[in-house]
Amino acid sequence: MTKGIALSEHTEPVDQVSLDSAAAVRLDGATLAFGERTLWDGLDLDVEPGEFIAVLGPNGSGKTSLMRVLLGQLALSSGAASIAGSPARVGNPAIGYIPQQKTIDAGVQLRGVDLVGLGVDGHRWGLGWRGRAERRRKVAAAIADVGAELFADAPLETMSGGEQQRLRVAQALVGDPKVLLCDEPLLSLDLANQRLVSELIDKRRRTHGTAVLFVTHEINPILPLVDRVLYLVDGKFRIGKPDEVMTSEVLSELYQTQVDVLRVRDRLVVVGTGDTLDALGAAGAQHCKADEVRA
Repeated sequence: MTKGIALSEHTEPVDQVSLDSAAAVRLDGATLAFGERTLWDGLDLDVEPGEFIAVLGPNGSGKTSLMRVLLGQLALSSGAASIAGSPARVGNPAIGYIPQQKTIDAGVQLRGVDLVGLGVDGHRWGLGWRGRAERRRKVAAAIADVGAELFADAPLETMSGGEQQRLRVAQALVGDPKVLLCDEPLLSLDLANQRLVSELIDKRRRTHGTAVLFVTHEINPILPLVDRVLYLVDGKFRIGKPDEVMTSEVLSELYQTQVDVLRVRDRLVVVGTGDTLDALGAAGAQHCKADEVRA
C-alpha cells in the first residue's frame, strides 16, 4: 500500500511576510512504535513557514504522540524530527503550544495576565528587575493580539472556556514562535468560540509566517483555513490537500472498510469509520445521524 499522496505545490497563505526557505517542521522517515504496535512508519513531512496542517485520525492513531515528538518529550523509534532546522528538543523557544481547553479548578489564584506571562518565563527562575518592563510589553502585546484586554486581569476561574482558551493562544504567541503546535484546542468549546480561536490562529500564521500543526477530531471549523491534511489511521497515513485526502476512496483504503465522505451544507460528514468523533466532533455526529435517517 502506498503510504502517502504526492505533495502538491503549496499555495502561499501568508500575507506580505518574508519567509525563510527552510522548513518550519521536518520529519524524515519518522517511525514511532511501542513494542509491536507501530503508530506511523516512514513519515516524511515538510511544513513550510505559514502553512496550516490539520492532523486528523481516530483516537489512538498517534496524533498527540506526534505533538510530543515535536516538543522533544518523546523519542522517535527511527528517523528524525526538526523544528526550524534544529533537532526537536524540550524547551525549544521556536515552538508555541496550545493545549485543549481545560477546566480551571476553583480557588486557583491565577489571572489571565499571569497565565500569558508563563509563556515568557515559566520555564526559568526570574528575569530580574531589568527584564520586567520587556516582559510586561510582550505580555500586553500578546493579549492585545487575541483581543483579551477587557478580561485579562480577571481570575481564570471566573472566565468562560472561550476566554480562557483565547488567553492560552496568547500564551503560545508571547514568545514569537516559528511553529504553533495545537493539540485539540477546540475541544469543549461552542461553535462561536471554535470559530474565534481558529481565526486567531489563522491570523497569526498569515501575518507572521508561523507554521501551524493543528490536531483535531473536528475538521469543519478549520476546513476553510487548512492547506494540507495529515491523516493517521492504524499505522498508515496520507498527506495532501483536503480535497485529495478527505475522499471516500482514500479513507476507505486507510480504514480497510467502506467509508463515505459526504458534503452536507458545506460541512464534511464521514460515515463508516466506527469512530463517531472522527473528523466530525459530537455535534457533527448528531448531524450525520439525522441526515442518515432522512435519507
